Amino acid sequence: MTGPGPTFSAGLFRGRTAMVAGGTSGINLAIARRLGELGAAVHVFSRDPARVAAAIGSLAEVCDASGSVADVRDFDAVTAAVGAGAERLGNIDILVSGAAGNFLARAADMSAKGFRTVIDIDLVGGFHVMKAAYPHLRRPGASVINISALHAFTAFAAQAHVCAAKAGLDAMIRALALEWGQEGIRLNSIAPGAVSDTEGMARIAPTAADRERFTRDTPLGRWTTKAEIADVAVFLASAAAASITGTVMVVDGGYMAGRTGNAGGRA
Repeated sequence: MTGPGPTFSAGLFRGRTAMVAGGTSGINLAIARRLGELGAAVHVFSRDPARVAAAIGSLAEVCDASGSVADVRDFDAVTAAVGAGAERLGNIDILVSGAAGNFLARAADMSAKGFRTVIDIDLVGGFHVMKAAYPHLRRPGASVINISALHAFTAFAAQAHVCAAKAGLDAMIRALALEWGQEGIRLNSIAPGAVSDTEGMARIAPTAADRERFTRDTPLGRWTTKAEIADVAVFLASAAAASITGTVMVVDGGYMAGRTGNAGGRA
């Protein structure tokens, strides 16, 4: 059971702009919508034209919304998508990089192509988004938020590809926080635990037993909601987090606090 969410000023991001890579579904769409509800003009992009169109239609209910089609693995396509958004909206105040790929496979059974695909989407794709957005980020004041995962901190069986990708992405965020900090650009990651109604959790916890195990191992006794992750993103994008950069914020209901490894080799 959850209580009321935090109260943010309705105009918190009025006059601000937000760009969300992977912002057409799941956690990323929830973040895009929350930023829009608080006044930001929002541009989203992903590789699925139908999802882009649906997201724009949904976001237009609450904000000035636009979008582009781009696969984060294609740097030229990402550059074009970011450029289109920046041309329409102006400087980027808030950048969210959340495109991700996942599937269950033990390393011995995984193809080299499968491993590379997740690295290309999560790690290389994340670099593409930040590299393409860099010329358009507001200086000073831009907030870059990466969506990571607990895989960056702890081992999960059948998830070696995701563990490698997310750990690399968080390390890159810290490095860019050093490089871009003098320009007044902040970069942080959010590492969610089990989040309800997401494609990622449907893949790594496909059975009722899997879902019960995650719930049992979470001290708060429930999964995090997409809205709660969105509100953490709002905090990181706001002036309240003006001195926070180069960090990874774990939002997992306490899951990591009691984790000692998934004995038995389960995912």
